[in-house]
Amino acid sequence: MKNLIEISGSLQIEQLIGSNDLLINEIIFDSRKVEKGSLFVAQSGTNVDGHQFIDLAIQQGAVAVVCEQIPALINNSICYIQVQDSKKALGMLASEFYDHPSTKLKLIGITGTNGKTTIVTLLHNLFTQLGYKAGLLSTIENKIRQECLASTHTTPDTIQLNQLLDKMVKANVELCFMEVSSHAVDQERIHGLHFYGGVFTNLSHDHLDYHLTFDEYLKAKKKFFDQLSSSSFALSNTDDKRGLIMLQNTKAKKYTYGLRGVADFNTKIITNQFEGLELEIDKQPVWFKLIGKFNAYNLLAVYATAVLLGEDKLKVLTLMSDMQAAEGRFDQIRSGNNINVIIDYAHTPDALENVLKTIASIRTGNEQLITVIGTGGNRDKLKRPIMAQIACNNSDRVILTSDNPRDEDPDQIIDDMKAGLDAVQLRKALSITNRREAIKTALTFAKDGDIILVAGKGHEKYQIIKGEKLPFDEKEIVKQLLMNL
Repeated sequence: MKNLIEISGSLQIEQLIGSNDLLINEIIFDSRKVEKGSLFVAQSGTNVDGHQFIDLAIQQGAVAVVCEQIPALINNSICYIQVQDSKKALGMLASEFYDHPSTKLKLIGITGTNGKTTIVTLLHNLFTQLGYKAGLLSTIENKIRQECLASTHTTPDTIQLNQLLDKMVKANVELCFMEVSSHAVDQERIHGLHFYGGVFTNLSHDHLDYHLTFDEYLKAKKKFFDQLSSSSFALSNTDDKRGLIMLQNTKAKKYTYGLRGVADFNTKIITNQFEGLELEIDKQPVWFKLIGKFNAYNLLAVYATAVLLGEDKLKVLTLMSDMQAAEGRFDQIRSGNNINVIIDYAHTPDALENVLKTIASIRTGNEQLITVIGTGGNRDKLKRPIMAQIACNNSDRVILTSDNPRDEDPDQIIDDMKAGLDAVQLRKALSITNRREAIKTALTFAKDGDIILVAGKGHEKYQIIKGEKLPFDEKEIVKQLLMNL
């Protein structure tokens, strides 16, 4: 329990009604979870305005309310704190309530459209092998040292974040590697946290269903770096044309990495095969188990971050050379007749193109490349025809299918994808709504030595259809189908 006076001391309070000298046992922003002794923070959300549920929260036991507008009817036994921005206030309150856990370890945030999960996973594994007690906050899972916790969002909500960081501090975690999504920045979920460092990967078409314009998406990513302190570092990929923009207004110490041009950290690709990748880093040739140009950037970002954290270069490269990619990132399954099935999370135009171009740079050209691809329902519709075009332009055959249709008609989503295809591209494309049947059909089409890319779901173990989260482990499904061929 904490005294409200103490945890609200850093807020810019516009109006205070009632006594704030009272004990709070938890901070809640979802009125359904309010219990006796709670502090309820009313936020104006994308779909729901928490101010509508202030009375309900009080009925359920809230003793204090933080809000942007004081209700017309005041309960004299309740403390009301009016602030300009409830989302920012929630971040400050959560940080205070858990005694500022982000200042008690080194928190490194990774942001960008693609590469976040791979980078944080590799960093967590690397620093664990280096002997550190490390934490992980990622799309796939959250980890407190080696304890795995379920992950439901790329970046948890403000309270969950501080709870997880507090648990890490109590478990003596020294460093935490965290994916930072544009949604989390825009919704102030990271407000009140102190980042020891920030890393920018790249920026391409994604989340325009939420941000509406690419410029707003860019601003959300940049805001993360604008908020870094002078004691932090900012590492940016300057091969991406927005890389230097990320560094423009940051107070942090600035560093760059890339495969082209002048940067603080450079690499070049020596060999790129289905078995792995050979890079030259700091004039040192190193073989890695990861594949493709996009992973050359990911590996360089990991190496640069480790060096900026003070680690020995040669030791870092030695450990990195034996590391595997994150689950669902260019996962390869080979059949007895040498069909190579690649499962990848690529669900943005840029990520899909990167994977397909990587395959193109390695394949002999004598084999057939079949791509199975869908796009999510209730998400950015603009990328649907673009994804289909990229798949058809870089594949011999394409099967358009479902990928978490959510509340939308999956056939309509496929029609939206096909709308971007010309007559030549349409001749390559086949529509099969059932994703399992689509994968099975691709395997039926494949001959010895052919390549199948199953894109979009990667590590996910489910399909979301009409509000239901149905089990769907793509990797296991592929293995089962291969056994029955």
